[in-house]
Amino acid sequence: MSAALAVGGRPVATVVRPGRPATSLLASLPMAGRIYVGSAPDDAPANRGWLLGHFMPPGDLRCSDDVEIKWGVHRRGDRRAEWVSGETRTALIVLVSGRFRVDFPERSVVLGRRGDYVVFHRLDHSWYAEEESVILGVRWPSISGYAVPDAG
Repeated sequence: MSAALAVGGRPVATVVRPGRPATSLLASLPMAGRIYVGSAPDDAPANRGWLLGHFMPPGDLRCSDDVEIKWGVHRRGDRRAEWVSGETRTALIVLVSGRFRVDFPERSVVLGRRGDYVVFHRLDHSWYAEEESVILGVRWPSISGYAVPDAG
């Protein structure tokens, strides 16, 4: 059993184990190598929104070749800098808030209500935030070669 608290505006997880005293941990600290407690809004900016995938440090529980998970926070008018070409993965994009469009070569899908989602497989694509938006993206498998280089 666990409960959530806040200390100085930062979430804290209280871990309760049978026969042991409760332990409070600040969010985003790896715990004992098998549990990671984090906050998507706090952790995501460090990795361009990505919370889990092959690009995380080796040994980190969030390092995975199987799946990538993104907490994407986008201002109105944000768009992907380049189309994804030669896509070989499968993806799920779930709208948390806002209005978000995913463009494919032959059509576009607008996610306009909280919980709307699109799943696509091996399709070149791009995206555009029609309003300030938050999305949860899941892609599998996690492989390199698709990131748009940082400007500069």
